[in-house]
Amino acid sequence: MPKKGSRLITVDGTIYRWRVRHKPTYCQGNGWTPLSFAVERAEKPGRVLVVTLPCARPDNWLGERTIAIHPILVVGCIRRAVKQGWESGQPGSAFTLTITEDELAELLGEPPQYLIPFSLGHDPRRWRHRRPPSMHSDLEPRQAEHRPGTF
Repeated sequence: MPKKGSRLITVDGTIYRWRVRHKPTYCQGNGWTPLSFAVERAEKPGRVLVVTLPCARPDNWLGERTIAIHPILVVGCIRRAVKQGWESGQPGSAFTLTITEDELAELLGEPPQYLIPFSLGHDPRRWRHRRPPSMHSDLEPRQAEHRPGTF
């Protein structure tokens, strides 16, 4: 896991590094696959933990509901994964932890506060690639001005 963009967190005396993918995949952008984040040991990384949450990424293109990932959620997911057999110091393939709606509320200690991206000021009309307006498109057509020394 790249160190750039990751955050450190200490759980039960072990330091971990966690990170959400910088850009959404095409499927995540469309809301077809959920928000996920990866966790590994900061020192002597081994098996990576991939946590999947029951909501879309905050930067999804369709305005699907999402949540902010807070440290309390990361800590709860790490502890749950360890209980289910994740050994962060051992080499191996990724360990997947899928969190359900009910488990999410349990890990947060309260019902999740879902966000709707477009209600936060994200305007999808601004995301379209538009041709820049012409210089005087909002004004009446102008006649060319004659300046001395020009033709």
